[in-house]
Amino acid sequence: MILSALNDYYGRLVATEGSGISAAGFSVEKISYALVLDSAGTLVAVDDLREQSGKKILPRSMSVPQPEKRTAGIRANRLWDKTSYVLGVSATSKRAEQEHAAFRDAHLALLDGTDDPGLRALAAFLAAWTPAAFTESPHLKPEMLDANMVFRLDGERGYLHDRPAAHALLQRSDSAGDASRIGMCLVTGQRLPLARLHPAIKGVNGAQTAGASIVSFNLDAFTSYGKAQGENAPISEQAAFGYTTALNHLLRRDPDNRQRLQIGDATVVFWATAADDVNAQAAETLFDLLIDPPNDGTETERLRNVLAQVREMQARPDLDPGLTPGTRLHILGLAPNASRLSIRFWLTDDMRRFTERLADHYRDLDLQPAPWKTWPPLWRLLLATAPSRDGKSKSEDVPPLLAGEMARAILAGTAYPQSLLDVLVMRMRADHDVSGIRAALCKAVLARRSRMHSQDRSPPVSLDTANKDSGYVLGRLFSLLENAQRAALGDKLNATIRDRYYGAASATPASVFPVLLRNAQNHLGRLRKDKPGLAVNIEKDIGETIALLDGFPRSLRIESQGNFAIGYYHQTQARFTRNDAPAQDDHDDIGEE
Repeated sequence: MILSALNDYYGRLVATEGSGISAAGFSVEKISYALVLDSAGTLVAVDDLREQSGKKILPRSMSVPQPEKRTAGIRANRLWDKTSYVLGVSATSKRAEQEHAAFRDAHLALLDGTDDPGLRALAAFLAAWTPAAFTESPHLKPEMLDANMVFRLDGERGYLHDRPAAHALLQRSDSAGDASRIGMCLVTGQRLPLARLHPAIKGVNGAQTAGASIVSFNLDAFTSYGKAQGENAPISEQAAFGYTTALNHLLRRDPDNRQRLQIGDATVVFWATAADDVNAQAAETLFDLLIDPPNDGTETERLRNVLAQVREMQARPDLDPGLTPGTRLHILGLAPNASRLSIRFWLTDDMRRFTERLADHYRDLDLQPAPWKTWPPLWRLLLATAPSRDGKSKSEDVPPLLAGEMARAILAGTAYPQSLLDVLVMRMRADHDVSGIRAALCKAVLARRSRMHSQDRSPPVSLDTANKDSGYVLGRLFSLLENAQRAALGDKLNATIRDRYYGAASATPASVFPVLLRNAQNHLGRLRKDKPGLAVNIEKDIGETIALLDGFPRSLRIESQGNFAIGYYHQTQARFTRNDAPAQDDHDDIGEE
């Protein structure tokens, strides 16, 4: 299913003008120089193909014959390669002489009998070239070592690998394979030459730089019923090229590539299929907007409009083209695994269904007052599950399995992983950082669980002073006690009760809250001398909140600890909100932060 969808996407890319996708047998690679040969095969110049990118000079991306899949062996690319193969010189390779010999012999055999002037010039160059000539040539410099090179005939603009004669030679060479490898392709259903090895897939974070594979049978243990390597999963060379080319296109590291994103250790790509390219591209753009909400006001308004359309479940005149009926979206999550790639998740469904699920996700996440200006992207939510040091978290500290499970839950519309709530509670108890995003994630887990089990126990979106859930009420009470401390002692505290007691208060309330209440009486006594009106208000709020409790429980379950964080956030933000209002007298002043 995955390979078939990628192969179909390759067909769409090839048919799209200006897509930059390579034709069958070719691949986009980084090329730095072109060796210019005269008709006799003499090197007369070297073209620098590199391009300026900011302050850096980078190789040019160019479509060249598909590279060989190299592991430990010596395998020469056709009509291009790095200097150790093309010229027999290298700054790093210790076997440059053998690599050049392989390149020379392979090309002399490939070009034997050709009547194309450019290809004859290349054959003459390779027959006469010796690695010692590198230092003698006025056109070659040490900075060129180990760069990729192509060839051009002097007086012509095109490169040798683009010449029709070169294409014919390459096609004839590819079709001269072993006839015994003809078989039924699992992707296309046609009898075609089967691929023994599949092209490498590059661009997955953490995978080998030389590339990795989804389909690979490279050990004797994988031999089954006499079938070795690619015969275990028969896929034609044509389909293998198609799906790997499409996937490498999706994985390309390009600032303009909006179909690739990183979720934890998983590199995620997505693409759409629709009645035409316009609707497919609109769906891809829309999904990028949904999964990574923008800061731009216009785009944010468009996103709100799309989610409103989905919630209303009706085709409005201003229906977003990305939601056109019949449009399907495919989402693939890949993670590194030695020389192979692990499929973290594979989801494919109608685009409307994905939009509905993301709308549900934002509804479950909704918390007031909102701790963000625009809906947070998935990567920002994942950072909340990592340890917080001075209010900052690092992406490498995000639990990798949790990242994949959370992405799957959002995109598939299933329950959030239980481990998400466990990790959040553990982090807040450890670093005492009860951020708005962490509280919102706790609320999302509990709200979705309540909705999926048809329960009326969903946490409130905003402050609910009538809510009697013990965890929520205790969180509110803890915030009120902290407010009393801050109001009495000022902001310049070495540590508040949150820094000292949050973990214990949220887990074992009966052992902590009596102590906190006794300390609060001292704080209120001091506050009555300076701000009697504020003291009355705080004491009243504390009393009304305690009245909602049926005693202090010995311990709180993990779900109640999540509600504790939500209640703490709501009560604390209510204090900040009132502080922002114009002060009238002491009775309106409920504390300073």
